[in-house]
Amino acid sequence: MDKKFELNLGGRELKTAVGNLAEQSNGSVFLQYGDTMVLATAVMADQEIEGQNFFPLTVNYEEKFYAAGKIRGARYIKREARPSDEAICNARLIDRAIRPLFPENLKREVQIVVTILSWDNQNEPDVVGLLASSIALSISDIPWKGPLGAVRVGRIDGKFIINPTYDEQEKSDIDIVFSAIERNGELMLNMIEGGFEEVGEQAVQEAWEFAKSHLEALIRFEKEIAGNITKEKIPLTDAAKNTELKEKIGKMLKDKLENAFFKKGKEKMQALREEIAEFVKENYPQEIDYAQQILEEETEKLMQRKVMEEGIRPDGRKIDEIRKLSCDVGLLPRTHGSGLFCRGLTKSLSILTLGAPGDVQLLEGMEIVGKKRFMHHYNFPPYSVGEVRPIRGPGRREIGHGMLAEKAVLPVIPSSENFPYTIRIVSEILSSNGSSSMASICSSSLALMDAGVPIKAPVAGIAIGLVTDGKDYKLLTDIQGPEDHYGKMDFKVAGTRQGITAIQMDIKIEGVPERILREALELGKKARFQILDKIKEVLEKPRPELSPYAPRILVLNIDSEKIGKVIGPGGKMINEIIDECGVSIDIEETGQVFITAEKEEAAKKAASWIKNIVREIKVGEVFQGKIKRILDFGAFAELIPGQEGMIHISKLAPYRVRKVEDVVKVGDIVPVKVIGIDEQGRIDLSLIYKEPKKPYNGRGRTRKR
Repeated sequence: MDKKFELNLGGRELKTAVGNLAEQSNGSVFLQYGDTMVLATAVMADQEIEGQNFFPLTVNYEEKFYAAGKIRGARYIKREARPSDEAICNARLIDRAIRPLFPENLKREVQIVVTILSWDNQNEPDVVGLLASSIALSISDIPWKGPLGAVRVGRIDGKFIINPTYDEQEKSDIDIVFSAIERNGELMLNMIEGGFEEVGEQAVQEAWEFAKSHLEALIRFEKEIAGNITKEKIPLTDAAKNTELKEKIGKMLKDKLENAFFKKGKEKMQALREEIAEFVKENYPQEIDYAQQILEEETEKLMQRKVMEEGIRPDGRKIDEIRKLSCDVGLLPRTHGSGLFCRGLTKSLSILTLGAPGDVQLLEGMEIVGKKRFMHHYNFPPYSVGEVRPIRGPGRREIGHGMLAEKAVLPVIPSSENFPYTIRIVSEILSSNGSSSMASICSSSLALMDAGVPIKAPVAGIAIGLVTDGKDYKLLTDIQGPEDHYGKMDFKVAGTRQGITAIQMDIKIEGVPERILREALELGKKARFQILDKIKEVLEKPRPELSPYAPRILVLNIDSEKIGKVIGPGGKMINEIIDECGVSIDIEETGQVFITAEKEEAAKKAASWIKNIVREIKVGEVFQGKIKRILDFGAFAELIPGQEGMIHISKLAPYRVRKVEDVVKVGDIVPVKVIGIDEQGRIDLSLIYKEPKKPYNGRGRTRKR
């Protein structure tokens, strides 16, 4: 690594080392920020795959446990396994930023691999990985229109911070990543990913203004590196176009395309595709892929022209109009909560389940080790888009959409101190025609309120699209499938009436000016309020009581030194309580005890049992003790569950007892009194016995026998 470059960014040094360690890649770079260090490599295939008509880009974000000085905790598998949800989302973040900067005619496969080599527990490697990817591509011979700058912005007590550390993020009400490029001296937004604690739209714009100078410095820094190292870019040539075929397809589409695309649904478009495919198969069998490309291009031009010139969208809506909305709750009779949200053809059904504190998800990753008590999972089955395909585990898109919705809803979830339940929401996308991730946020809010979870406020989400002819543009509220496919931007924004909780922006062009950010935020706010009004019509606030099918949790606080008594030797005592009462019990190191049961009576029974175990027994107290053991010198009586005392043989009766069994037997319930407690907590008891009644002779004195 013989060439090094440095830049001070946010008070820390960003160090780049470029050399020949990964020399068989097209481009590679080591990038260090603090003591966090990543390796990014970019590799392009030697040639296109025959018949391929799309750009196959893959981004892998490789978390390595050694980077954090850890050995994976799984008992049998110590090697890193499938990527964590966080790693998948970080890979998607890099993909979304770099993808628009590849040439449209590039069809060779490209793979970016970001490997986390060292992690200092303070500086997040995701933005470092994105910057490293930009540098690796810039210095490679792969055609790419970078570089791009990327920073994370936080805000503590109204003060903005560049690339906040983990500790600072804990105190911040903003966590947003901006990616940007420079064109003709102007900084253009390229990608946004952010989570917020219900902040206003103005705060997002202020965060962007704060980030701009740092982004510009990063772009200059990367250009300096590229100027010293860049390889000559591989030239790309466009495939020869069959102009005759293009003219014939153009004539076929002249009267049919508009009729099929506008207001007629996907059946008409599918029929038109099949008609063109049949024509090409008979007359130009080698040009089937090119024919479909012509159809795509003509469809995009048609939509662009109708929107830009006439303000007409494929389904006839105005450009700022939301599709028909409807909501419902309580659809599923035995679940803890359910909510259905419909926006046009997009329909999301969310189902909520409440669990015990012990049902939390245990996290073990390079960065994150801990517990997760709120989970949102998003499912996108093939029937939701009328397709037939194998159903496997969740893909990157499903994980990404689920995490986005989770980020949007998390700020309104009650704290564990006020609501100790583990919360899981599953959003089943029943039908999709755009913005299904935003629909899942809305249906999740409905499910939470239906279950009686005391959320601060419902959250709604909307997607804003962009159509542009290169000179002018129009923003579209609530984009549906075709507008997402043929449009140039997907700007997702979610929040409450108080403010924004999540933003995610993807584009298909190189960049957009900041005025589009301002306008999209305002359109998103207007649409969000409309959706929240609709949600309010169905359920204004959380139900006052939890679902009758949800478990009940009682919380106790005991002396932490007495946790061992509750657990018992080898867990004997706690297992006895669990089995006897039919509950689950979670105990924190602080002494906080959570008792979860289907019926409140069972939880109360277990709570009473635990209270008796940890209660302080005092001298002079009287109990009904159960004889548990008998020895030669006395008997042991259980006073309360888990606490026994000894009745010495001399304390069994007012007379000399020869054999303990002459007075008590195992299982007897006898009245006892606490007469002493020694320094080790051992309890001495005395049997309470009654004086026998003496016969009365009627003369005021006892008759002699």
